[in-house]
Amino acid sequence: MNSPATTAQTAFPSPPPIAPEHGPSAAQWGMISFLLSEVAFFSTLIVTYVAFIGADSSGPTPAEALSLPVVIGTTICLLSSSYVIHLAEGALARGDQSGFCRLWGATVALGVAFLAGTAFEWHDLIVDKGLTISRNLFGTTYYTLVGFHGLHVACGAVAMSIVLGLALRRQVTEKNRTGVQLVAWYWHFVDAVWVVVFLVVYVAGKGGA
Repeated sequence: MNSPATTAQTAFPSPPPIAPEHGPSAAQWGMISFLLSEVAFFSTLIVTYVAFIGADSSGPTPAEALSLPVVIGTTICLLSSSYVIHLAEGALARGDQSGFCRLWGATVALGVAFLAGTAFEWHDLIVDKGLTISRNLFGTTYYTLVGFHGLHVACGAVAMSIVLGLALRRQVTEKNRTGVQLVAWYWHFVDAVWVVVFLVVYVAGKGGA
């Protein structure tokens, strides 16, 4: 005769083990939501810039004011930094702490170089070309769009500098690299936005807009 325990096990089998979740973590979902809001923000700025191209009755125009050589150099720096930060993530995943610090520091340096190039470009636009934010619609929309992007780059450089400081104190390892991943996502996003800004503002602008 079966015991009560055996009967209970037969009537109510134990549930299967809970499989581990394979979706984004709460922190990752938070970053995804933030980046989606940033997509909407920059889309609005870009559409506004495009809407007002050619609406000015006075110069300088984009074709007259913008200079590609400096911008191409800063663009190379920013796009290269996206590849370098990817290598840094790989080094951390392998447990190569010193390699991670070197590559992460190089990413920060490339971001700072981009900002320095932007400052040089703005100095030329303001002093030599007379283009200020209040000069005409082009100046207003240009400085708003490129300025907000530069602000995002600066915030990213600060965040990466904080991570680098923690990594140098051995507080960032392959076991707690979620923060590194989120900062890298943000940096890749900033780089992707710049590709669109570069094409819309500089390539189309020098094309005679």
